[in-house]
Amino acid sequence: MQISDLPYPDPGVPDARSGPRFLWWLGRGQLGGQARSLAWGLLHFCGVAGLPYAVGLGVGAAVDHDGGRLLLVGGVLLLVGAAIATGDAMLHRTAVTNWITAAARVQQLLARKTAELGSALTRRVAAGEVVAVSTGDVEKIGWFVEAVSRFLAAAFAVVAICVGLLFYAPSIGVVVAAGVPVLALSVLPLLPRATRRADVQREKAGKATELASDTVAGLRVLRGIGGEELFLDRYRDASQEVRRAAVRSARMWALIAAVQVLLPGALMVAVVWYGSVLVLDDRLAVGELVAAFSAVATMLYPLRHFEEIAMAYSFSRPSAERAARVLSLTRTDGPAGAASAEPVGAPAPGGDLYDPATGLLAPAGRLTAVVCGDPDVAGRLAERLGGHAVRPEDGPGFAPPSVLLGGVALDGLALDAARGLVLVQDKEPVLLSGPLRELFDVPASGAVPASEALAAAQCGDVLDALLQAAPAGVDDAMDARITERGRSLSGGQRQRLALARSLVTDPEVLVLDEPTSAVDAHTEARIADGVAALRAGRTTVVLASSPLLLDRADRVVLVDGGRAVAAGTHRELLRAEPRYRAVVTRETDGETRSDEELTEIEESA
Repeated sequence: MQISDLPYPDPGVPDARSGPRFLWWLGRGQLGGQARSLAWGLLHFCGVAGLPYAVGLGVGAAVDHDGGRLLLVGGVLLLVGAAIATGDAMLHRTAVTNWITAAARVQQLLARKTAELGSALTRRVAAGEVVAVSTGDVEKIGWFVEAVSRFLAAAFAVVAICVGLLFYAPSIGVVVAAGVPVLALSVLPLLPRATRRADVQREKAGKATELASDTVAGLRVLRGIGGEELFLDRYRDASQEVRRAAVRSARMWALIAAVQVLLPGALMVAVVWYGSVLVLDDRLAVGELVAAFSAVATMLYPLRHFEEIAMAYSFSRPSAERAARVLSLTRTDGPAGAASAEPVGAPAPGGDLYDPATGLLAPAGRLTAVVCGDPDVAGRLAERLGGHAVRPEDGPGFAPPSVLLGGVALDGLALDAARGLVLVQDKEPVLLSGPLRELFDVPASGAVPASEALAAAQCGDVLDALLQAAPAGVDDAMDARITERGRSLSGGQRQRLALARSLVTDPEVLVLDEPTSAVDAHTEARIADGVAALRAGRTTVVLASSPLLLDRADRVVLVDGGRAVAAGTHRELLRAEPRYRAVVTRETDGETRSDEELTEIEESA
């Protein structure tokens, strides 16, 4: 594949059982590119390997005053030079192609996995790790993949030089052949320590970056409470730790570089000394000594690829481990291979949504509110209702039963089909930058216009704010631009725009996790009415504890201890279920609401 052919039509199914297996899978997927790179590398390095012998023959011809042989050697040198130049240029071209295509394949795989898991990804793997894999790690993985073919060509050149010396000048070729393995393997004992130090440096750098990101994101709050200096001091300490780790890592790599200079230099000195002795004893010709010296000097170039492949593998292995860890995640935590079963057919429209793990039932065409005392439990339940059976607390290998829609398991459906049937809005939805019109350019039934969704989500003031901040000439709020992640908007404004975007899609089942947690009570009441009216006849599940939302639900379910323990209307549960009342009214232990207080709460809702 050429760079112009990217992206891959299908990046394939990776072997994500381990980092080395993943690297092997990537290499096998680029056999054509590796073969081309190896071929050009052999041309280049064979030219390099032949150069010292051509020089030795030329010196011998000059010593013997043989003009014809000297002219022939000149022609050989021209051919060798052309081979070196052509092979080097094409090797670089094919190697870079292998690098970029490997990195692009990994990025495509990560993008596909991100789209498959959605918001569940960052709950199972830290967001910083995903970013690290998709940026710096893909370059290291690509580096190793492309370095393999160059290393093989360089290894062939080293062997060719040693074998050639054994035939050309056996007495000194034995010394070179014995010293080359020492040169090639000398840095291997140092690489594990250097890799560990580099890993420590990357880990500390990642923590410092995460701390800086958190500080920037919360700078407004930090200034409000006077805590910015505290966080700046923490970042200074973290950056100093990164600096110290970088210095320790650099010292190790400097030692490796020194060994790579010292040992080859010692071999060259030994060859010159021993060769000079052989020349003085008439056991070696001057041309042979020159060829041997040139061969050792030339060999230093391909030998550097031994160090490079070791460094590339040392750096790429942890990167491949991280990539494999992300790519091995599946929509469910079931046994290996469960997710690869053939997708089942989509359920008939109008089916109930049922979760066997909790016993939660959301009847078709009705607005069901779910009350959980723990926000984390609510978040995991929202994921389950979307077809992601994620239960980290049960440990790896636990396979909870899938959520059923119309009697059909959601995690058995094709991903696109499941996403089209059930839409889950996370409690912290993300707004992408760009015109507001593009925000609503999402797959939808077309039955709900953007204007109706915005009205139901009470976004009138949001549209006014965007239009006021828009540049001159923008007369329609839908053409106003949203800044990165909607940072210019308040939390409540972002939340309402995200809710309107979800309403526009008009899915068969809409799951909302705390959709009004950042708005005031009056706006919340109007949103509850708007959502109930717009979603009439459609299945809607709202995970919330606000009485304003709960009172407008057709059915309310209390989930306690991971099970649905009570169901009814908000007013029924408020009077009959103490656990429900404790969550909704914020009762503390030993506190009991009187009938008058309960009536007042009901009337306020």
